[in-house]
Parts: sequence; structure tokens; C-alpha cells
Amino acid sequence: MSSLSRLLAGVFTCALLQACVHAPGDAALLRQTGFGPVIGSDDSASTGTLSWKGVPFASPPAGELRWRAPVDPQPWKTARSAGAFGPACVQTGRLYGPGQNNRYDHTIGETLGRTLGSEDCLYLNIWQPSAPASTARPVIVWVHGGSNITGYTADPVYDGAQLARTADVVVVSVNYRLGIFGFLELAALKTGQTDDDSGNFALMDIVKSLEFVQKNISAFGGDPQRVTLMGQSAGAVNVYALLASPMMAARPAPLFHRVVALSGGISSAATLPAGAIPGVLPLAVWTARGNALLAQSLIADGTASDDTGAKAHAAQRTPAQLAAYLRAKTQDELLTTVARRLAPLGMSGANPIPDGRMVAADPIAGIRAGRYVKVPVLAGNTRDETRLFPQLFALRPALGGVSGRLLDDAAVFALVSRYQPEAPPATRVEDWVPPAYLPVQAPVTGFGARSAELDRIWFTAIRNDVLNALKSRQTDVWHYRFDWDGLPHPFDVIFGAAHTFDLPFIFGNFGPSLYSRISFTQANQPGRLALSQLMMNSLGAFARKGDPNLPALGVSWPAWPSQLVFDAGPDQPRIHTRGPGATP
Repeated sequence: MSSLSRLLAGVFTCALLQACVHAPGDAALLRQTGFGPVIGSDDSASTGTLSWKGVPFASPPAGELRWRAPVDPQPWKTARSAGAFGPACVQTGRLYGPGQNNRYDHTIGETLGRTLGSEDCLYLNIWQPSAPASTARPVIVWVHGGSNITGYTADPVYDGAQLARTADVVVVSVNYRLGIFGFLELAALKTGQTDDDSGNFALMDIVKSLEFVQKNISAFGGDPQRVTLMGQSAGAVNVYALLASPMMAARPAPLFHRVVALSGGISSAATLPAGAIPGVLPLAVWTARGNALLAQSLIADGTASDDTGAKAHAAQRTPAQLAAYLRAKTQDELLTTVARRLAPLGMSGANPIPDGRMVAADPIAGIRAGRYVKVPVLAGNTRDETRLFPQLFALRPALGGVSGRLLDDAAVFALVSRYQPEAPPATRVEDWVPPAYLPVQAPVTGFGARSAELDRIWFTAIRNDVLNALKSRQTDVWHYRFDWDGLPHPFDVIFGAAHTFDLPFIFGNFGPSLYSRISFTQANQPGRLALSQLMMNSLGAFARKGDPNLPALGVSWPAWPSQLVFDAGPDQPRIHTRGPGATP
């Protein structure tokens, strides 16, 4: 038997016995996937985990594969290194990264508004505790947020090592297509192939990654029958879309067995209170946006002089010709058209498209009718979600009518990336918040009141809609509210427990990241580390048995509509329950 044959035979034996961690050298890190072998990294000394990063789960969705359902990657025979994250999916640079180097660094501030990433981006990452296990571990598959237009798995907050080790689970994070590359409704792209014609390419990427997990995760010590699908913000929207997907509900065997949805929802206007902000827009909206991308592309390159000319030109071309035209456009050409031409028209957003198959026409109605993947659900929100989005006060006069943030993204990044949290405050509330919203605690007109009103018509509305619908069909629905606001002043007032601020606690990562320097101090370290430990262990309990309760919480976590509040003082956690209808 050749040395390679002996090595591969050993790998198969290790995978079956789940004892690979005891073998020396690369043999301990080599795993066989359905597409080929990969060699990971031994991080036992630093994090207590083994990891495999940049593992392909689909072919690059570029060229003829742009705006098509994901397909299998080309198989490989020689073991490929899986020691580095794959590229971020193509996107326009924003405050939240990935910057020029696919990591959190100074280039984030230098690449705002620029095209970043690659269409060759469908890779996933796996973390496995290095300690041996007697049985396969539950699996948590992470779907990042970013308004479905930005985000990357290499964000240091999303590193899965601490969560994997602390919760004793296998953690998987996945890339998926973003913006117009991930969601596009355009007749010219339709071929009669159901999956290709959905327009929800990002969701199909996530499904493809879940199929990879089902077929391959046992080789990494994971249990394919205990897969938790977890997402936050846009990631939670996508997770809920798959939970309520007619296509997913029709599968004979589920691809996931629990759901964790943080700070998201899946409501159309039909099921929300008047004035609330829906996440699912009518199909006609997405059709108009797709048509606008085509028309504005024709205008941008001089093929047509105006919208009328663009429509006339398109009418004289076959769908195949129009599809080829758009596929020939560079990433930068397309995203520049979105930024400069669609954004002023209010057409630059991306979200699930209610095609009726991948995404239900009315997801909440579908859940209430029992047409969804019935699994235990754990949801979470931060207490002050919308303090991350005070620019949106400009949406309506009832919210104040003007932006609630004085600093633009470049100024925010410059300040927060260099801030010295142990020094005296180097900025003031007045440097951030416009006078119209001061004093912050003023009734009705203050920054706090305006952000609370925005939260009421947005995050609270979509949360209640989906959780009440789920509760009408099942009992195993839980919710937490994250209240930790122990940031140094003035950020305790400016942000408080804002959107995304629970994620470092969920993943146990308090190192360098966007808001770490304005959030984490030596004074608040004991309490936040203890709280993070409890949150990770509770998440592990949920992944293991479909119930987040564990004795260390000190209280019984009641099912929705009650909540568990995660909070901490400087030295220790403060955890309690809130009953239905409790005041904020």
C-alpha cells in the first residue's frame, strides 16, 4: 500500500472512531470530504480546537454560473490546505469590513465605498474541539449578518474556536452571495430551471452549505442529526426564510434540527401592525429593482441615453442576450451602478425574494398554517437594537425626520479603531448626537425615545410577529434580551446594548474588532467574561437537546412570550426573567 493510501485509510478510520486528535502531524488534521481531502490547523495550544478554513462547498458562481443555483465544486485528489479563510463575497466596502485584506484592519477605513471581495467565495470554515469525545458533537452553522449586502466569515467576532470549545460543539461558518449577486429578480435570467429562477441565490448557497454539512460533518466529529442553523440580523432573516420555505418544508429529511435567530424576522406588511417596517417586500418590488439594474447598466455604459431608450434596447434583445450582457459586466461595474444609480432611487437593498417556492409569499401566514420546518427555535434581541442605526431617524417625521448621527462612517471608524478605553473619555455625546435629539433622555424627542420608537416599529414588531406565529404551532420557542451596557462613557449612552453587541458574548471573542476598543475594559472584564460563558453554554445546551436551560443560569428559562434577560455588572452576571407585557 502506498504512503498516500495508508494515510487516507487512516483518515477514514479516524473519522469513524472520532479519535483523529491523537494522531501526530498532518494525519491528525487531514479529513476526507465528498469532493476531496483537506488539511486543517492544530490550534490546541491556543484555543483548544482544530480548524479547517476555506473549505469549498460549491464552484465559484462567476461567469456562466453568476445568478445560477450553486453547483458542486470540482473534485480534487491532492490534499488541499484548509488553513486560511476563503475570500469574502463581492460587496461594497462598509464600516463593518472586510477591508482590503479580508480581515479587520486599518484598510476598512480606506476602502469605504469601494468594490471588495470575490465571486469565488463559496467556502466554509469548521472548528472542532481538540479534546476527544465519546459521541458525535452537535453542530452550529453560522450565517453572518450585514443587511445582505456586506459581511464576511473572517470577521474576528465570528471566529468559532471559543464557542466550539466552551459549548463542546462543532461550529461551521458559511459565506453566501451578497447584494445583487445574492438576490436578483430579472426575467432575462430565467431559464425554466426552478432553482435558477428563484432569484434567491444567497439562500441557495446556505442550503448548499447545509447539504455539505449533512454529507461531511461526521468526518469532523459532528452529528449530522443535530444541526443548529444560527444567524444574526440579515443572517437571521435568511434563517427564518429557510425555516418558512415551502421548498425546505417539503424535503423528506430536514437539513437542520434547531434554529437560532438573533435580531431578525421574516414579516411582510400583511401581518405587521400599521406603520411597522417589513422585511419581506412584494415580488413586484424586486422585479422593478431587477429591471432597474438592467436599464441603468445600459445607461451607464452609453448603450442607451435614458430609461426609455434602455427599455427599447432591451425589447429588441433576447433574454439570452441580455443575460450574457449582464454576466459580462465586471463586479465593479455592477456595484458602481447600484451605488450611483440604484441607491438614489431607493433600489439598492437586498433581501429574500418571495418567489413562492424558496421563499413563501407570506412566511408568517405559512408558519401559522403549519407550512414550515418545525424545529425548536431560540431567538434573541438586544435591548437597544436601533442605537446602531440612528441615521434611520430621517425615515419619518415621527422619528425626528433627520439623522440621529453626526459622524459619517469614515469618522466613526477613525475614532473607534484607535480609541483608548482605559484613558479618560476622548469624545462626548454631543460629538455624536445632533442637538435635535438632546438631551438624550428627553421624553418623546430625546435620542433614547426616538431609538425606542424605531425599535418598536421595527425589531420588536418583526420579533413578536414571527415568535407568536411559531408559538401558535409549537411550545419549544425561547427568547433572550441582551441588556449588557457596561461600555465606558459616553458609549454606554450612545450605543448601550445596541444591535450586534451580543455577538462577542455569543462567540466569546473580545479581541480586536470594530467596536471592541469602545466597549471592553479591564473594569468590565470579569462580569462580561462570566456572562459570555453562560451564554455560550446555554447555546450549547440548545444545540445539544433543543432546550437552552441549564442549572448554571440560576433561573428557569421560560418559553416565549416570557424572556430571559442576559446582563452583567462589573464582576458577575445578572440574569433574570421577564414576563409577557413587561415594561422595557
